[in-house]
Amino acid sequence: MLSVSGMHMWRGDRHVLRGVSFEGEAGNCVLLTGRNGAGKTSLIRVIAGLLEPEEGEIAWRGKSTRKFRHDFHSELAYLGHEPPLKGDLTGHENLRFSTGIRREVTAAEIDAALDRTQARAFSDRPVRTLSAGQRRRVALAGVLLAQAPLWLLDEPTTNLDADGQSLVRDLISEQLDRQGLVVAAVHHPVDLPPARVRALELGAA
Repeated sequence: MLSVSGMHMWRGDRHVLRGVSFEGEAGNCVLLTGRNGAGKTSLIRVIAGLLEPEEGEIAWRGKSTRKFRHDFHSELAYLGHEPPLKGDLTGHENLRFSTGIRREVTAAEIDAALDRTQARAFSDRPVRTLSAGQRRRVALAGVLLAQAPLWLLDEPTTNLDADGQSLVRDLISEQLDRQGLVVAAVHHPVDLPPARVRALELGAA
């Protein structure tokens, strides 16, 4: 489904991505590992189209993501380090707005996603009053609501306790069961069946 080939990117005089190539298939998870500064976040953002590399190609379903950018973006859900939430809106309002840009969404769908991420109990509060872990759960509900075959997740367990980390593992497993694809930058291992995971270490000698 996803092909990344010959990816190079510099930041100033630092060669962050050095010819990175990999393929991700339906029903599988690509885990990007490596030390801090190895380029995990940069690679996720390049795939999402948020950064432009100096060299390299990305293809989705056999088509260039540069030439078919709109089609590609309609099929991905991206969650970065900071949840993309507006502080003065409630969790429910944030999800209604962000999902509504992509498709029609009902209150029942939003409630179901919030229930799945255990965020419904605080979804009527302004996001600025929530803890970092609570905001992460609201944002994960937004990933579910996107109904996208490709998930791009940058440190998805950040600010989550043990229960939250188990939730992320379960959500990824469910996405793979739906024959979706997940590319995730991680510091810590995610407990998934080895047959469904490919680990790609960045910055390795």
